Amino acid sequence: MTPYLLSLGAGILVGVIYALIGVRSPAPPTIALIGLLGMLVGEQVVPVVKRMVAGKPVVAFIQDDCARHVLGPQAGARPARTAAEATENTVMKERA
Repeated sequence: MTPYLLSLGAGILVGVIYALIGVRSPAPPTIALIGLLGMLVGEQVVPVVKRMVAGKPVVAFIQDDCARHVLGPQAGARPARTAAEATENTVMKERA
């Protein structure tokens, strides 16, 4: 039930923002797509900040995980790494 209430709250917030900037809902296609892109990028802010605070590498995370989430699985030439491979690479870098 909580995800539904949170989704409703986010929708109301977006509706208020649309009203403030003078965009009618449903938004014109370009505005709607840019808004969706903003949502995808905004979702990545929290994990990136958490990694920065924890002192973990951020650039590789953005290039791999964030890019794949925002742009789709085809983003990046490298195949997705398994959790074991990612952990092994991190340990190898820390030892060097």
